[in-house]
Amino acid sequence: MRKRNKVTIIGAGHVGGTAAQRLAEKEIADVVLIDIAADMPKGKALDLSETAPIYGYDSLLTGSDDYETTAGSDVVVITSGIPRKPGMSRGDLLRVNAKIVKEVTQAVVKRSPESILIVVSNPLDAITYVAYRTSGFPKERVMGMAGVLDSARFRSFLAMELKVSVENIQTLVLGGHGDSMVPLPRYTTVAGIPIMDLLSKEKLDTILQRTRDGGAEIVKLLKTGSAYFAPSAAIIEMVEAILKDKKKILPCSALCQSEYKLEDVFIGVPVKLGKDGIEEILEIELTADESRSLLRSANAVKALCKEVDTVISS
Repeated sequence: MRKRNKVTIIGAGHVGGTAAQRLAEKEIADVVLIDIAADMPKGKALDLSETAPIYGYDSLLTGSDDYETTAGSDVVVITSGIPRKPGMSRGDLLRVNAKIVKEVTQAVVKRSPESILIVVSNPLDAITYVAYRTSGFPKERVMGMAGVLDSARFRSFLAMELKVSVENIQTLVLGGHGDSMVPLPRYTTVAGIPIMDLLSKEKLDTILQRTRDGGAEIVKLLKTGSAYFAPSAAIIEMVEAILKDKKKILPCSALCQSEYKLEDVFIGVPVKLGKDGIEEILEIELTADESRSLLRSANAVKALCKEVDTVISS
């Protein structure tokens, strides 16, 4: 009998819990929710299990604070860490979340040495670097979720402005997850029509800035938390591409080693996702300005990584 896919989600808060719900409802995998608050993941898993007869899914859900329940996972999604609060930069989150993710990574790779890691914790690119260094996994099996979310935000804002279906819009956002991200209008189309034929530069610039500020805008509105519906949906798109071996092209934080003339840095680039994780980094042609923006973004990520080297080696 074919083994069922198993996905562990570390951190059963809003992002982790909603991701578990989406995975179960789509019957992509059995799900284990892990959190330091022992009863909370158990409660969420039980609640989702009791939803199954209504929605009609047979995915098994387990909640626990015991990492032994994660053994044999195909994919591990790491959402652990403190959330960003109003006025807090992603850099402010760095040291505390790096320590948390280091400990989490050590626990999961011991029990699931063949798994693929998807990091969601912020600051995303630097924390993905922490998971990579800690795990000892090949670069193909460690990635960060950022570009899928950033591209979705860009597409949403364009659809709102143009009053068209989001399904008509294709776009790409590269670079670090945050203020230094690099949206690419040249690679943005609406049903094949270049976006620059439909919007003025001023209007497009406004939307680009809103995309960069997308997370902060939601933090400001919620006041007591950060985004979780769209991030969880982005997680599921990546997990599904891997477990179903879809060979899907998605922008993800991946380790570049000469690609785009970048060396040893996790940064958002278009990748092909399949059963082995990142099967290829696609190098698209960039203008001089786009290349400079991507390099600036990479340098900002490298600066953060230097700050967490002491956490990794301790």
